[in-house]
Amino acid sequence: MQKSPLYAALFALLAAISFAQAQGVSTQPLDGVVALVEDDVILQSELDTAVANVRKQYVGRSDQLPPENVLSRQVLERLIMNRLLLERAAASNTKASDEEVDQAVGAVAQQNKMTPAQLRDSLQRDGVSFSTFRDQVRDELIIQRLRQRVVQSRVEVSETEVDVLLASNSLNTGEVHLGHLLVAVPEGASAEQIETARGKAAGISKLIADGMEFSAASIRYSDGPQALDGGDLGWRPIDQLPTFFADQILAMKAGEITQPIRSAAGFHIIKVHDRRDNTQQLIEQYNARHILIKPSELMTSDEALAQIRDLRSKILAGADFAKLAKENSQDDVTKQGGGDLGWFPPTQYGPELAMALIALKDNEISEPFQTATGWHITQRLGVRTVDKTKEYIRQQARENIRQRKADEELDNFSRQIRSEAFVETRLAGG
Repeated sequence: MQKSPLYAALFALLAAISFAQAQGVSTQPLDGVVALVEDDVILQSELDTAVANVRKQYVGRSDQLPPENVLSRQVLERLIMNRLLLERAAASNTKASDEEVDQAVGAVAQQNKMTPAQLRDSLQRDGVSFSTFRDQVRDELIIQRLRQRVVQSRVEVSETEVDVLLASNSLNTGEVHLGHLLVAVPEGASAEQIETARGKAAGISKLIADGMEFSAASIRYSDGPQALDGGDLGWRPIDQLPTFFADQILAMKAGEITQPIRSAAGFHIIKVHDRRDNTQQLIEQYNARHILIKPSELMTSDEALAQIRDLRSKILAGADFAKLAKENSQDDVTKQGGGDLGWFPPTQYGPELAMALIALKDNEISEPFQTATGWHITQRLGVRTVDKTKEYIRQQARENIRQRKADEELDNFSRQIRSEAFVETRLAGG
């Protein structure tokens, strides 16, 4: 499973810490400011640690990295954008609770096969403050939440839009694994700046055509946010791709690369790494009924178990399941229907019921099993495979429209706050 951008960033952060320590990069503030960002600063020590993060990810293939001054500039731009996003989040009172930070730290620990306590000890052995690491995790959560708020406030999808997309027969339900390289053009660029960027993009395109690896070209030359990941965009539903290059992607085969494509952000070069189709959705459903007995102040768990066992014995002896459910079940939603749960995916009512149903044959009665609600018995009445492709395609159409709008709005939002902000870089050669 592909990691979410949030957790991928956190895992990279953790990996960078040990690498930075091994290389002698101090995590303590050093004299020297490399950027002013509004009323804040970015220190040389922050940049050094972030650059160490990138180098850790490219151990053994450092030849793919751009020259030191270009790498530092790319990393610094990422730090600047994160700082601006955090300032915007603070202005809009966007926060992450301690509980949410704990959950994220726990996920990082689990991914690294540690407990949170072991993660803390590992960081301390490397001379890294656990509170500093938690602050970095909190920042990632806050940025993610800010982006979610931007999408929620700016992106709406109507049923009419979904109907139009489906009626056009232009919905493409497959997925593509893409690489991306961007030669950026600044806001309000002059004709000369645009032509310079066009020429640079054409030159990069020729280098790739002559045999340069796409990922290496992206690392060295791209101004895109995924540059230091080799431009890897991962798997994307085709209809969630930005409209300015979606049409070209449709006709491309795995391994093909576009010529530079112009957009408001600059010139894009896209590689199709692979394609796959995931249209048909066959869902297994169960038909079942159940009886529930709940422990209470007047009935212990053992007494509830004894009662459910007695009801099971009566059913096995010939008593009517539906009649006993109406008379005894404490599930107010289903008891009047004889405990009928209808047709449902196996996990809809929790893992305990799913496990019981999978173990049964049609018309068999389960052994008593316990959930957080109480003690149950269930009877499996049938199983079927349902084609949910139509519903899936409609939902995918809705999600594709939403994601396409979200990508465009987030790009506009980032460019807007960057262009409006006071930023002064003091990087040598920057």
